[in-house]
Amino acid sequence: MLRILVADDHDVARRGIRSVLESRAGWEVCGEAKDGREAIALAATCKPDLILLDIGMPNLNGLEAARQILAASPDALILILTMHDSDQIVREVLRAGARGFLLKSDAGRDLIAAVEALQQQRTFFTTKVSQMVLNGFLNRENQELPEEEELDVLTSREREVIQLLAEGKTSKEVAATLNLSVKTAETHRTNLMRKLDLHSVADLTRYAVRNGIVQVF
Repeated sequence: MLRILVADDHDVARRGIRSVLESRAGWEVCGEAKDGREAIALAATCKPDLILLDIGMPNLNGLEAARQILAASPDALILILTMHDSDQIVREVLRAGARGFLLKSDAGRDLIAAVEALQQQRTFFTTKVSQMVLNGFLNRENQELPEEEELDVLTSREREVIQLLAEGKTSKEVAATLNLSVKTAETHRTNLMRKLDLHSVADLTRYAVRNGIVQVF
């Protein structure tokens, strides 16, 4: 039995994915999550063999959830689902350590094949991503400094804070979500602004969108 965790903030999408996966004999969806935090918690408790993560989830996006899941379980098999395949998102997916990348528009056709590939310890990427890798997409020597270098200066906690602020949450709400004091949340906000040379929440939101921390649909 292949146990699969599905994380997507849209109920209809989760039901559709579950239906496709469970049509395959021997596959079972052992849990469903609506955001990255639920996905991390369920990954720890239900011990899935494979995790499907949508990128554009509230509270904690799929990329940051992938990083944290892999930090705790380096052998976890993670398949990223997304509506977009911009260069920036592709970079972050690969750098996060996901084993597969699938566009939602292709899920009806390729979802089974993608899961089979990861189950067999292979990778699965869309044609565009595969071509990027073959062309030495990650070869830093042949690139100008990419935008994700900016993201490297942030800690995992800072990426969490910037997502919540970009989603419009107040310092008090950020503190409650992350189990911090309001003072600590405000300190994180101040440090982020200084570190990234940003001067308003609007600047911070644009940064979050540009670097794939939040997505605009």
